[in-house]
Parts: sequence; C-alpha cells; structure tokens
Amino acid sequence: MPEDLQTQSQATQSHSQLLTRQVLLFGLYDTSGIVIKDSGLAKYIDLTPVLVPHSGGKHANKWFGKAKVNIVERLINNMMRTEDFTGKKTKAYTTVKKAFAIVSEKTKKNPIQVLIEAIENAAPREEITRLQFGGISVPKAVDISPSRRLDIALRNIAVGAITASFKNRKSIEDCLADELILASKGDMNSYSVSKKEEIERVAASAR
Repeated sequence: MPEDLQTQSQATQSHSQLLTRQVLLFGLYDTSGIVIKDSGLAKYIDLTPVLVPHSGGKHANKWFGKAKVNIVERLINNMMRTEDFTGKKTKAYTTVKKAFAIVSEKTKKNPIQVLIEAIENAAPREEITRLQFGGISVPKAVDISPSRRLDIALRNIAVGAITASFKNRKSIEDCLADELILASKGDMNSYSVSKKEEIERVAASAR
C-alpha cells in the first residue's frame, strides 16, 4: 500500500475511533470500559454506544433481534410492562435516566456497569419444566439458555422496582436505583436476586 494511502487509512480509522468514544449514553456515560464477567450472557448484552437508547422496534420479528438492542433500551422496554408505564416510552426513558443519575451519585461508579453486575446476579441458571408421564405431571430441572436468563433478569429488575414503588413515598426512580444497587451487590433484599434464588431452589429440589 502506498505511504499516502496508508496514512489516510490510519487517519480515517483514528477519526472513527474518536467519534465512537464521543458517543455517550444519555450524553453522560461511556460504554467502552464496561466489563462483563458472565461469558454466557456476554453474547446477548449489546453495549453499542448510542446517545439515545431508542431503536423504534427495528429488532421486532427478527430472530434474536433483541440481542442487538442496547441493554439500557431493553431495561427501558421492560419498565413498560405494567399498567403505569404501558406504551409510555418517554416516561420509562426519563425514569431510567434519573435512576442512573442516582446510582452514579450513590456508588460513584458507571451506572451501566452497575446494571451489568445486577443482571449477572439476577440471572438464574436453571428452572423447572413439567413432563407428562401418562396422566401425571412431573417437575424436571432444566438449564436456562443465556438469552432467557437475560430476559428473566431484566424483567425481575423492572418488576421489583415498580412493586417497591407501590404505596411508597419513594419515587420510581429511587426504587429502580435501589433495586440496581442491591442486585449488583447480590443482596437478598433485592427482588430480582431473591426471585433468582427462589427459582434455583425449586429447580434443585426437582433434580
């Protein structure tokens, strides 16, 4: 390759890397230094840098399309599961953004890293299914696929935050921040972690 073309290629590459580094989630949080310790979940946790985590449902009706959606957007989507948030993407978006600010202030850590740690601690590894033998239904312990583990963890984090805010003076942002912080520490006071332990305990008894 000629020297001038090589220099131009290196300049283009460095420029693209610079642009990538400048894209911060919510304009505040960098996704480049996030560590995922659970290798099973790593394939399905998308940390592509985006400014606004909103893809407009482009992943719908695609095989494993949700695996290519930013993990924070998936949390926002899971917040819309209940009647208070159903269809209210802007409300869920604002809630997660404020919760991340609270997490950052309380832990002095990148809230995206706290979210990843919470997911790792809240993702169950096995559950039960029911097998039919004649007219008898027998529970059987089965391993959970990484994609489903991630789905369950996100769902329980969102449900835990919304449940905690019911008949509580705390705002939904504070409840979500508390749930993320507790789950990231593996604390049993976290709804998502306690549900994970319950699922695995039932599966262990059905082995």
